[in-house]
Amino acid sequence: MTGSSELLRRLEGRDATLWPDGNVSATRLGWLDSPARMRNEAKDLAAWARSIDADRIVLLGMGGSSLGPEVLRAAAGSDRLVVLDTTDPATVASTPLGNSFFLVSSKSGTTLEVQTLLAYCWERVPDPSRYAAITDPGTPLAALATERGFNRLFENPPDIGGRYSVLSYFGLVPAALVGYEVAELCESALDAERDAAVERGIAMGEAAKEGRDKVTVVVPERFRQFGLWVEQLIAESTGKHGTGCVPVPTTDVEHGPDRHVIGLELTDKSELGDQFLSWEIATAVAGHVLGIDPFDEPNVTESKQNTAKVLEHLPLPDMATDDPSTVTAWLEGHVRPKDYVSVQAYLPYGQDDALGRLRRVLRDGLGGVAVTCGYGPRFLHSTGQLHKGGPDEVVAVQIVPRTPTADVAIPDHPYDFGTLIAAQAIGDHQSLLDHGRRVVRVAVDGLEDIK
Repeated sequence: MTGSSELLRRLEGRDATLWPDGNVSATRLGWLDSPARMRNEAKDLAAWARSIDADRIVLLGMGGSSLGPEVLRAAAGSDRLVVLDTTDPATVASTPLGNSFFLVSSKSGTTLEVQTLLAYCWERVPDPSRYAAITDPGTPLAALATERGFNRLFENPPDIGGRYSVLSYFGLVPAALVGYEVAELCESALDAERDAAVERGIAMGEAAKEGRDKVTVVVPERFRQFGLWVEQLIAESTGKHGTGCVPVPTTDVEHGPDRHVIGLELTDKSELGDQFLSWEIATAVAGHVLGIDPFDEPNVTESKQNTAKVLEHLPLPDMATDDPSTVTAWLEGHVRPKDYVSVQAYLPYGQDDALGRLRRVLRDGLGGVAVTCGYGPRFLHSTGQLHKGGPDEVVAVQIVPRTPTADVAIPDHPYDFGTLIAAQAIGDHQSLLDHGRRVVRVAVDGLEDIK
């Protein structure tokens, strides 16, 4: 194994041979320069942010466009930013739109969830001065923002992948709007100990090769939302071709023979820039150690394609579900040593504490097995890559509502949000089965139904 200093030199030199032939690193390494570039734009961002007179900022985004901003929001203790990255109709309907400013955030400019959420918001607030877009140059979203005369169009450098984009416009525009000193975040990133980050990545990759592939990231309670971001980064970057690091964010100390434990040293939100860049470097290096491309996501499109197929043949098919009171018994019969359980909740937001309790109950009841939790369809843009492309260690519990959570139409679409999220759950269920994954599907009135 090449030494850490040499690996860092090659990474900073954009050496594509760090990863297998055919990798997409040539168009995905702009995040290395982003802190320095964005530091130079900090004053402009601050001035623009001060010009936005709104009670709330509603961010419409998914995956890399939403999880970084959610970390920044939570760390700042801000209730001004509302991250709307779900198609759950109850959550959509409860989002406050009055006196709000809307950030429409999508690298590709074609993300289905963002398109439908924008259609919903625009019908209710058709005022272009209350919208800004963040996207790559030349996307359909960029064209739409220009056509409608949005307040501002932020065109991000196209050589930054979504999950590596938090220190670009995608993360720093919302940061400025909730009061961060953007220059301070960038300085924190520029001060990151890059050699140490490389060593972390080497250790993650080597541990996974030795069977300790559950990267257990212990985060302080105050920064527990950081787990969402680092989980996506590691899972979507390394979980492919039957290998990968399985991120397990937790506020508890967890141990086991398949665990690689990393304690997160984070005491102040000003340190987030350092953490973001350090984990990006570590993840890119872990990809090198595992012999995979950490910048592509070959399995993410499968569930999207399956969702499209379901929506093309409405009404929705009847889907069998198991009794939620039998989940624990089912897991006991299906979980093998070194497996992990993925709880996938296609439910309204606001149930983080209940999901956390369920995660701990399942973990402890199964003898300390790694358990992760995520809202659908959010995780389809993050850990979903790992579930299908990573090692055959996932045992999935898909949770859907017994009855639709609300009735919310999508303008100019032949289906509503309830139908859309149900189709996404059906599509992902099929994708898991296509990969031979073990999955149980249950319909609940509440998480307390699961036993």
